[in-house]
Amino acid sequence: MDFQQTLRNWGNALGDVVPKLVAFIAILAIGWIIARLLQKLVDVVLERVGFDRMVERGVVGDTLRRSKYDASSIVAKIVFYLILLIALQLAFSAFGPNPVSTLLSSVVAWLPLLIVAIVIIVVAAAIAGAVRDLISTALSTRSYGRFVANAAAVFILALGIIAALAQVGIATAITGPLLIAVLATIGAILAIGVGGGMIRPMEARWNRWLEQIEQEARTVPRGGAYERGREDAARGGPVPAEPGAERPGDRTTPSTTTAERPGGASESGATESGEAFRRGREK
Repeated sequence: MDFQQTLRNWGNALGDVVPKLVAFIAILAIGWIIARLLQKLVDVVLERVGFDRMVERGVVGDTLRRSKYDASSIVAKIVFYLILLIALQLAFSAFGPNPVSTLLSSVVAWLPLLIVAIVIIVVAAAIAGAVRDLISTALSTRSYGRFVANAAAVFILALGIIAALAQVGIATAITGPLLIAVLATIGAILAIGVGGGMIRPMEARWNRWLEQIEQEARTVPRGGAYERGREDAARGGPVPAEPGAERPGDRTTPSTTTAERPGGASESGATESGEAFRRGREK
């Protein structure tokens, strides 16, 4: 009697598990097929849009060139495992509520944050590579140009990694204050460096502006008098002179002045003597 009951219980258990197991295998197989198709599709699309060239320009380009995978293949492989993980979570949910299904559900809910973090790192790497090339070209004649370019690239990539860690919620107690401190330091350096460095150039430029205005103010009256003189000369009238200038009629000549003769007598004295002599003869 007990043996028959045991067999019956086993039969009921198998009848309950077998359909769930079949559903588990079917969901996992379908998920694997979908993941493989999406992997190939993502790889082809990324290669067509030039994703590999964009990433190779970044800081991680040297690392990728030394490996046997390119950027498109790595992203496609990540997509494959993400889809497979989602399929695994759905497959385990066929058995009903269980710890494995709960764990996979939490991991699947965390995947969008991981995708955003990966995008942040890729974009930061591309920007870092572009900045490195720009600084290297600008400072190609300087001995410290390569060092400054690499330092700027590493700094930008570090900011991207910090932002990515904050996005996925890893070490937020450290990454958040660290990111704020780094940005505040950059702002202070720019404010002090640019502001302090611009004091002398702006002072020199302001002095040049003042000198130019003063010179223009000195030349304006003379230019105005010159133009008025030309207009009067064209009309046939008197030519106005500038204040303090000598007019043509103001200059003294020997014919209009009482110039003294070598003997000490003036022209007026000689005239009076001649008139007295003429009156004496008439008498």
